[in-house]
Amino acid sequence: MTHPLKFGWLSPVIGNRWSNHQPIVVHQAEHILPTVVEHFDSLWVADHFYGFDERTDPFMEAWTTLTWLAAKFDGVELCHHVLGHGYRPPALTAKMAATLQVLSGDRFILGIGAGWRGDEYEAYGYEFPRPAVRFAQLEEVIEICRLMWTEDHPSYQGRYFTIADAAAPPRPSKVPPVCIGASGETIGLPLVGRQADMWNGPMRDVPAWERKRDIVSRAAEGAGRDPESIVLSTTIERALPESDEDSEKWAESLLRRQELGISHFVLDFGHPLTLEPILRFAEQVIVPLRG
Repeated sequence: MTHPLKFGWLSPVIGNRWSNHQPIVVHQAEHILPTVVEHFDSLWVADHFYGFDERTDPFMEAWTTLTWLAAKFDGVELCHHVLGHGYRPPALTAKMAATLQVLSGDRFILGIGAGWRGDEYEAYGYEFPRPAVRFAQLEEVIEICRLMWTEDHPSYQGRYFTIADAAAPPRPSKVPPVCIGASGETIGLPLVGRQADMWNGPMRDVPAWERKRDIVSRAAEGAGRDPESIVLSTTIERALPESDEDSEKWAESLLRRQELGISHFVLDFGHPLTLEPILRFAEQVIVPLRG
């Protein structure tokens, strides 16, 4: 199965000293994203409660921000990068996702993971169990979401979570795809193979990526799924091109990843202040790769 090549724009929700403490996504929504959505396929925002430098730096809540972007910009897919499932009860996550899918006209992707930032969980009074438990919980969360998106009277009895006739009307006409962010080879990647419509994982070197991709494929086959049905995605944090040479290096780098099966690139360009490098990337990188 061949998946169309897509490009995602990750808009930082933090405000820091480099953005005069204005959340970058707020600046981008006014000055940058109207141009971005003409060329990119998806918008992504991170799910945390505070930043990584100073806890007092502005940091916008993920669901509220993505819903705000959905109302502002048509024609692009919308995804979190990625939700920590433990921040919200499973049924609430399912209900919120169903609502955003309906309101956005079927543009929502449920980006979700097991969470990793223990200090944040503790600060907000949430439990933060060991990784094996968090991933087992994540699998139940995904199962609950799909039940609530597709059944009028969904009930579920799991080891960690339970719902009883947890109706979530209006149910979306298109079930949101599930993108799992994971990289652990023992627990996380087998879960991707069993449950994900899309996998977002880091690619630092080719052998490690191929090994991880193969784990996902074997797990999918073991679950009776077609491994080719899973969209492979990776996130790249790097500056926009400032020259033709920069664009050529960008295109070569993405082409190598595309040849490994990656078809949805999530790109974090930080805080660009002008449109010129964005248009350069669109014209000199996106257009040739699509062609």
